[in-house]
Amino acid sequence: MTTPLSRRQILLDLLRPYRLRIVFAFIALLVAAMSVLLIGQGLRQVIDKGFVAGSAQWLNYALLGTLVVILVMAVATYARFYLVSWLGERITADLRRNVFAHLLTLSPEFFEQNRTGDVLSRLTNDTTQLETVIGSSVSMALRNALLLLGGLVMLAITSLKLTLLVLLAIPFVLVPIIMFGRRVRKLARATQDSVADVGAYTDEVIHEIRTVQAYGHEVASVREFNERVESTFATGIKRIRQRALLVVAVITLVFSAIALILWVGGHDVLSGAISAGELSAFIFYAVIVASAMGTISEVIGDVQRAAGATERLVELLATQSSLPQPLYPVAFPAKVQGDISLRDIAFAYPSRPDTPVFTRFNLHIYPGEKIALVGQSGAGKTTLFQLLQRFYDPQAGEILLDGINIKEADIHALRSHIAVVPQDPVIFAASLRDNLRYARPDATDAEVIAACEAAFAMEFIAQLPEGLDSFLGERGVRLSGGQKQRIAIARAILADRPILLLDEATSALDSNSEQKVQQALETLMQNRTTIMIAHRLSTVVNADKILVLQQGNIVASGTHQELLTSSALYQQLAAIAISAGTLAADKFTGDIRASEVAI
Repeated sequence: MTTPLSRRQILLDLLRPYRLRIVFAFIALLVAAMSVLLIGQGLRQVIDKGFVAGSAQWLNYALLGTLVVILVMAVATYARFYLVSWLGERITADLRRNVFAHLLTLSPEFFEQNRTGDVLSRLTNDTTQLETVIGSSVSMALRNALLLLGGLVMLAITSLKLTLLVLLAIPFVLVPIIMFGRRVRKLARATQDSVADVGAYTDEVIHEIRTVQAYGHEVASVREFNERVESTFATGIKRIRQRALLVVAVITLVFSAIALILWVGGHDVLSGAISAGELSAFIFYAVIVASAMGTISEVIGDVQRAAGATERLVELLATQSSLPQPLYPVAFPAKVQGDISLRDIAFAYPSRPDTPVFTRFNLHIYPGEKIALVGQSGAGKTTLFQLLQRFYDPQAGEILLDGINIKEADIHALRSHIAVVPQDPVIFAASLRDNLRYARPDATDAEVIAACEAAFAMEFIAQLPEGLDSFLGERGVRLSGGQKQRIAIARAILADRPILLLDEATSALDSNSEQKVQQALETLMQNRTTIMIAHRLSTVVNADKILVLQQGNIVASGTHQELLTSSALYQQLAAIAISAGTLAADKFTGDIRASEVAI
């Protein structure tokens, strides 16, 4: 949790670059407030020297003076409104940029423990709350605070006796503001959390819409969504009720005080203690003070609501990555060879600390070596990829790349030497060209086309309506599984990095496409350290070494032929492949599951 000081510090850091605009906005605010207060003196002169004295000339002067003041007030109000609204938009944009940039520094552990919808709600809804406050509510609060203070000063100048009555009423107004304000802030935080829960649920259901519809879960999903919406509504109503009670309390107390002052002041006019103009001016200032306090009581609800949103944003910004960057990172060689060593690795996922994946895991991979990982589900194959990319740190042991402990190196430098082809290809809602350039934004069109040809992707790219400029849709919905896989392979080819991690790189391809892509991968793997996870024997038979993993341990290693004679687990898989018909090309996922063995 963070403290109010850190919250203030973050806001101050956001405001600091725009100090000059803030000064100009405050000056405009001050001029506008003073103009309103001067109107009260014009009213006094109109009554005392115009109406009472019967001077038409004073009426003309008062009208002319009032028009000048109104013109000045209008210009100052425009400047104040524009500058403050600009600040609200600018600071919100800066805050969103900072939050998004910070999110990208957090480790997968954070996203494992937090729902995506909640994070998105903080980035969008909570920052919008701040925009409202900074661009409007704060300005209104400051303006009315100046009117409140200025009005009190003018009240004292006009009639000290009546001013004391006003001051006696102020504590009765402040008490409900403070009392209800705390409740509003607490309920505002609860409302934001409820809205985030609705967003998270919506994101989850829409993302998995095919599964929802396939199992006929629409009615149940609507019911669960409605329950969340109603919970948010109920919390919002509680907050609105508290705000309404606050406004009612302030209005009742303030205008009751004005009625009392008017009664006392009327008797003073009748007794000759003050003039009719002074009483009129006093009532004018009293109304200003009352209106200012009423507005502040309303605005404070927005401020408290924004305070709840700010707390959520500050919590996000204060969250530190579980993968700290070294203060003085060790640089990798200019040309990384790809020598990888894992020494006495012990690791369990943070969300499952009592279920270790590795206890004392050791592995050495030589530069340019092609290693295949096979084993049952949960044996640690994917975890090994996660550790090599430093998405997690082991609880014990060390991982070395070219003799350098990866925890002592810059994390971005480490990942810049690794290309990945995941089992589930990641396609962004952008053009095909942008997807391919994701790893190398500066790649030329010729290099992009060459990578596509190497991945045998140009044959279907040429059939797309706009070729490389075709929009692929969210998560690549316009492509087939095999097409997505070849785009991912082309992206890795374009990245041109010394270490390759292939996680079922050919799993979504038919036999014909697999043969072509396999040829491309063979070319790509030359002179590169390659680690591959495979469920097809055709993927692993040509590896320099195959490692058989079981429960986080290497239980066998060797070439395909060696393992056929030395590993019972590998023999079982080979027997399944042979019984299926071919050893080199068939996909064995279904058979493997049936026998509880996954290569």
